[in-house]
Amino acid sequence: MSEGTGRGSTSAARARLLDTATRIFYAEGIHSVGVDRIIAEAQVTRATLYRHFTGKEELVLAYLDQADRGIRAGIEAARAGEGSAADAVRAVARFITGGIQSPGFRGCAFLNAAAEYADAAHPIHQAVLAHRQWFLETVTELLAQVGDEPAEGAGRHLVMLRDGAMAAGCLSDPKPIAETFLLGVEGILRTRGA
Repeated sequence: MSEGTGRGSTSAARARLLDTATRIFYAEGIHSVGVDRIIAEAQVTRATLYRHFTGKEELVLAYLDQADRGIRAGIEAARAGEGSAADAVRAVARFITGGIQSPGFRGCAFLNAAAEYADAAHPIHQAVLAHRQWFLETVTELLAQVGDEPAEGAGRHLVMLRDGAMAAGCLSDPKPIAETFLLGVEGILRTRGA
């Protein structure tokens, strides 16, 4: 397997490793996939894997970091240009339903990882909690701009609706799941006076 010797080819090898791990971890789960398979499918050497990642755990953390950055960017893009906070909440909800209805959807990468790493002290579980805290704070901040009542309960409600939609969206037809999620978000907004 030739990986080149220049800096660009090293970055390309790291990207192949992460892209391969992301695809397989999301589709099949984290514990069920060994590093040998990732190495083979990414077409790199074991030395290349360990040059970029100290081991599987660091590769999983990179996978979750990439997912986190993608979700943050998607939510920021959804919010951008919306005329009101309520419309921004709706745009975030549509972003979520777009994911649920995408080909190959297999639930929330973070909820899936938490199920495999239940120890709250484990770094992977901590990465999941950090992402979820960010999401809760983001939607709570948006909902605080809709209505005068404290928004913490509404934020938790939206996160719970999202979690349910993520779980149900990979178990049955995602279209009615997405529609139900959007109706739930509208209910939250109505309660807040939007």
